Amino acid sequence: MLALRVKQKDGTFYVTSYKAEDLLRRVRFLSRHYKEGEDPDVEVEPRPGEEEIVAFVRGVERSDGAFQRGLIRRKVRDILNFYENAQSQPMVPGPVLLYTGERLRFEPLGEYESLGNLSEPSAPFVIIDGQHRLAGMRMFLDRHPEEAGGVEVAAIVFDGRQEDFAAEMFVIINSTHTRINKSHLVDLMERVSYGATPEKRWAAWMVTQLYEDPRSPLRYKINKLGGRSRQEKWILQSELYNELYRLVDPRKSELRRAKGRPRRKGGAAGGEGADGDDGAPPEGNLHRYIATEYGWDHRPRAVMMLIAYLRAVESVMGEVWGSRNHMFTTSVTLKAVIRAFGDLASDPAVRKEWREGEGEEAFAGRIERWAELRPDFRKAGFYERFAAKGQVERVRTIHRELSARIKRD
Repeated sequence: MLALRVKQKDGTFYVTSYKAEDLLRRVRFLSRHYKEGEDPDVEVEPRPGEEEIVAFVRGVERSDGAFQRGLIRRKVRDILNFYENAQSQPMVPGPVLLYTGERLRFEPLGEYESLGNLSEPSAPFVIIDGQHRLAGMRMFLDRHPEEAGGVEVAAIVFDGRQEDFAAEMFVIINSTHTRINKSHLVDLMERVSYGATPEKRWAAWMVTQLYEDPRSPLRYKINKLGGRSRQEKWILQSELYNELYRLVDPRKSELRRAKGRPRRKGGAAGGEGADGDDGAPPEGNLHRYIATEYGWDHRPRAVMMLIAYLRAVESVMGEVWGSRNHMFTTSVTLKAVIRAFGDLASDPAVRKEWREGEGEEAFAGRIERWAELRPDFRKAGFYERFAAKGQVERVRTIHRELSARIKRD
């Protein structure tokens, strides 16, 4: 096979490319790592449509000589879903890392010392990194054999000369399951096609505008890096995104419209971890309002409304807003404040007042009683006054207090 030889210090590896169906014939899927207390022989019922994934994972050879950890069905399923939705973009843009204990023979082509023919190993490659991607590819080609000729996969090959290095690389790569920081996903939401619904793009764009718009009370107070910052930040970008998306999530909207009331605590869609609601007016109308009156691509009016609301909150709360001695401009309270925006914006009367040019006043008059809560947001004793088992419940508690003081027609 044609390959590029790369030398780094005393080490050598090879970069090559395979047709996907050829590569799948040349690798073996191995597994020897289980979660603590897991019995590999326990049968688990597959989800509908996952029978072939479960059958494949169960049939994977288990060996003490394997590099790879156990296959995760959910990860294989998600990768398969991505492959089936990928259109113009590459399916596997990054190389998989392969290892063979044999010493491969490399024959340079003429004057090209680094380009040449690399011999094939007699036994299948072991996968150092990329087992889930290749497992998803196996499922994809089983479902769509007509696509087999159009998919190539880049591969980096290590042979027996680099046995210790290959084992060390496996440990480094697989020592922890890492996830992309969600703040980075919010930044990329406008650019990706898979999984980026109009509602998600709307929420991501709103976060960006709240961070950048000079009129926004949250300008430069949103932590976009997902970690620690030297400047004062009030809320993570991903947390704010979650709350904004929650307002227009079509699944919650349909559920609430069907019931005519909010979900009860611990309701059908996941209980407390899914941020169950607490008696506030349904937010489903907000999804319908934006979708029908503005459309998801006409966003400036929506962000103008939200900025006007936040400026009204800042005005009503006075010295509490931004105070380090208070807990109002912290993530737990700001989440509740965004939920209260959903309560207000779902009210046609409020929207009418705002549309007729009242701006901040359309909200300020409705939330003027929030000023009564200023002392409750003092840092000292805050967690006792808003007692809860955790942050999820505390957000609901604060939201309930705010919602109870909203003036309604």
